[in-house]
Amino acid sequence: MFADIFAGKKVLVTGNTGFKGSWLTIWLLKLGAHVYGLSKDIPTEPSMFKELHLGEKIEYFEQDIRDVEKVIEIIGDIKPDFIFHLAAQPIVSISYKNPIETISSNIIGTANILEGLRLSNHNCVAIIITSDKCYDNVEWVWGYRETDRLGGKDIYSGSKAAAELVIRSYYQSFFRDSNIRLASVRAGNVIGGGDWAVDRIVPDCMRAWSNGKAVEIRSPYATRPWQHVLEPLSGYLKLAHKLMGDKKLDGESFNFGPQAENNFTVRQIIEDMSKFWGFEDKSKSYIMAKESSFLEAGLLKLNCDKALYHLEWLPTLGYSEMIEYVSVWYYKYYRKDEDMYGFTLSQIGDYEKKAKGKGLGWTQ
Repeated sequence: MFADIFAGKKVLVTGNTGFKGSWLTIWLLKLGAHVYGLSKDIPTEPSMFKELHLGEKIEYFEQDIRDVEKVIEIIGDIKPDFIFHLAAQPIVSISYKNPIETISSNIIGTANILEGLRLSNHNCVAIIITSDKCYDNVEWVWGYRETDRLGGKDIYSGSKAAAELVIRSYYQSFFRDSNIRLASVRAGNVIGGGDWAVDRIVPDCMRAWSNGKAVEIRSPYATRPWQHVLEPLSGYLKLAHKLMGDKKLDGESFNFGPQAENNFTVRQIIEDMSKFWGFEDKSKSYIMAKESSFLEAGLLKLNCDKALYHLEWLPTLGYSEMIEYVSVWYYKYYRKDEDMYGFTLSQIGDYEKKAKGKGLGWTQ
């Protein structure tokens, strides 16, 4: 179904060299899209973008989204049918070390993409990715809805809330009667193979375990609603498809989160992943580090009823399937005996089959 939607279409992915951007790029290539990438650099070493040779498979612009003139020029030249805007400073700990970079990337960078769309004003569907951390988190036990208050107790969260306000004001000011169809999407605690970012639990584990060491963890009992990267990406693709033919969803925001039973502690997910790395005693897979020097939320859940109602979207993978997808990807990568591009495609294909088998979700 998606092959008919994206095949032969021009799709611009900002932040294409990052973890989520790389997975989305591969999926779009599988669906036959002509993919363009826009990123200021390759953010990690190693990186999924480099390891899977994605630069050879797309048209890539190495450009900072904070340069508004260049962003306007690139969007105006390509005139993409779809834009998925993921480029951002995505790490909470870095926002404490470099707040201005975080603010300028996440707020001004988003505004520049919207400005490029405003000036081009060609037929385009734009999915603007922010974060679940855009909500004013008071750590209640039920999920946040798209209408709940935005806010943030840290610079990263505040920058994502501010980006949402910019998106909304651009829509109301310029896009309500334009050729642009626009939506913002919010997801968080995304894990999967190919992530090597700093201060994230899964990359930290894989770096340590691949070197035969235990991983240092700060908050073992912090609970997170974990989801595999393919879950929100499937929602972004479904929403883009819907927006192309349904003006009623124009200007809306959507949450994409995991099933309620995927709420597990940091300690639990580490122990469950460690079994794929040969730890007979799971407690030896990690050691306690000093307490974090920056504020970290203990719980943040999303209510995804809106995505279910309007998009017929539901998460596909159970917790055990998610753990296996993540752990096996890294295990095969570090063994160096697998074509990782082919293996990544196979995981996407397996995910598609599972989604179709459930009879409800993005495949409907």
